[in-house]
Amino acid sequence: MQITRDDVIRFINKASDEMNENKDYLIELDANSGDGDLGLTMSKGFAAAKEKANASEETDLGKLLFAAGSAIASAVPSTMGTLMGSGMLGAAKALKGRESLDGEGFALFAQGYYEGAQKRGKANPGERTLLDSLKPAADAAREAVDAGCDDAKELVTKAYEAACAGVEATKDMAPVYGKAFVHREKLHGVPDQGAIVGSLLYKAWTEAL
Repeated sequence: MQITRDDVIRFINKASDEMNENKDYLIELDANSGDGDLGLTMSKGFAAAKEKANASEETDLGKLLFAAGSAIASAVPSTMGTLMGSGMLGAAKALKGRESLDGEGFALFAQGYYEGAQKRGKANPGERTLLDSLKPAADAAREAVDAGCDDAKELVTKAYEAACAGVEATKDMAPVYGKAFVHREKLHGVPDQGAIVGSLLYKAWTEAL
């Protein structure tokens, strides 16, 4: 399998589309436990990444993703903007020098994205955050590749399904950070909005391929 540069560009475009289409939903969820601006920041951040990627002639996928991640962090220097930008930068570091992705390359993307966000935010899986969809997706990609999966569509679908399962699991998690902790009593049974953002990232991969 090979995921081409055009596929990666398409992924960034689809991610921007997903953040924009889910803007109101993310705003509604975030209003219950945050500042209510998550939909706006993700829409604006990924629009910046889309613009940067579409204007780029870079063939090194690591450098391309670095430019996209930097655009997100610059456009929306909020907590989630910084985390999503850092995730992209982590993926960029893992893929430096690659001009296409095989299964191993995609697994490195997923692990790099998770690690970039985790190191920046200092949180851990199980604490009702973005990481609760990024980590399952990364684990699923790695497991699939190690089991011999060589079909790009199957691989990204497994990652997306794992991310969605991670979102579902956050309904029973107790938040430990920020305003979500203050409003923790009313959040039981409600999915974490950050984890949803992570799942949309992998939904974009399924649409790109």
